[in-house]
Amino acid sequence: MLGRAVTASLSISVTSPNPLSKSFFGKTTNTHLSSSSENPFFTLSTLSWNISRRSSSRSSRMEKSFTTRASAQPLTNADELIDSVETFIFDCDGVIWKGDKLIDGVPETLDLLRSKGKRLVFVTNNSTKSRKQYGKKFETLGLSVSEEEIFASSFAAAAYLKSINFPKDKKVTSAKKQFIKSHMLVYVIGEDGILKELELAGIQYLGGPADGDKKIELKPGFLMEHDKDIGAVVVGFDRYFNYYKIQYGTLCIRENPGCLFIATNRDAVTHLTDAQEWAEAQLSKNLDRQSKSYARKA
Repeated sequence: MLGRAVTASLSISVTSPNPLSKSFFGKTTNTHLSSSSENPFFTLSTLSWNISRRSSSRSSRMEKSFTTRASAQPLTNADELIDSVETFIFDCDGVIWKGDKLIDGVPETLDLLRSKGKRLVFVTNNSTKSRKQYGKKFETLGLSVSEEEIFASSFAAAAYLKSINFPKDKKVTSAKKQFIKSHMLVYVIGEDGILKELELAGIQYLGGPADGDKKIELKPGFLMEHDKDIGAVVVGFDRYFNYYKIQYGTLCIRENPGCLFIATNRDAVTHLTDAQEWAEAQLSKNLDRQSKSYARKA
C-alpha cells in the first residue's frame, strides 16, 4: 500500500487528592492533564489515545480509525519528575484559562514551579492578541507573567519576518530609469494582535479588521486591483473574515513575485489557510505552536 500516513492524538486524564489543583498543564488539542493533589503533579489514572490512520493508493483512498485504551502506572515520585525538567511549556486556552475564567489550581501550580526555579513558557495559537495584550490578560486573572515568557503566534509571525530580514523597502524603476524606494507591505488576514506585533517589528501592513466590511463587485468585466508592494500575506484567526480578504490575499500571493504566505495556526478548527492553499498550492511558512519555526522563536 502506497502513501500511508499515520497521525495520533493523545488524551491523558489524571487524578489525585487536592481539590486546589485541577488542570494545570497540557495542550487542549491533544493533551489535557487534570489533577487534585497536595502536590500539583499528580497520579496518572488512565491513558487513552485515538489513532487515525489514513491509507492511500494510486486508485483509491481509505480512512480507518480505531481507539485503544490502556492503563498507565501511577506516578510514584513527583519530585523526581519536577527535578528532571527545567522548562515547562503551557498552552493557554483550556489550560490556564477558559474564556475569561482562570482554571482552578493554576496559581498554586505556577507558584510551586517558580519556587523550584523552573522556567515557565506560555504558548498560544490564538493570534488575536499581541504578547503585551496577553500580559494584560494574565494580570487581570491575577497571574504574574512577564511578556518575555509569552509566545503567541502573532509574535511568531512578526519575529519570523524580522529574522529573514523582510525587506522594508524595495527598489522600483520609474519611466526615467531611476531607482525609487517603495515600502514593502504585509497583507493581514487576522486581528489586532498581528497588527500590534508587526508595528513593534517596524513592518508596515494593510488589511486586518479595516477590511472587514469590504465587498467584491460580482459583475462582468470586474477587475480587482491589489497592491503590488505586498511582499507577504499573514493569515490568522479572523472574526471579520470575508470573500474580499481571501480574494485580495490570493491575488497578492499569485501575482506578486516572491510574495510569502505565512500561517499563524493550522488547528483542526478556526484556521483559514486551506482555502488559499487550494488557490495557490503553496504555504511559505507555518508558525503555529507545533511547528519547528515556532519552537525556535521560543
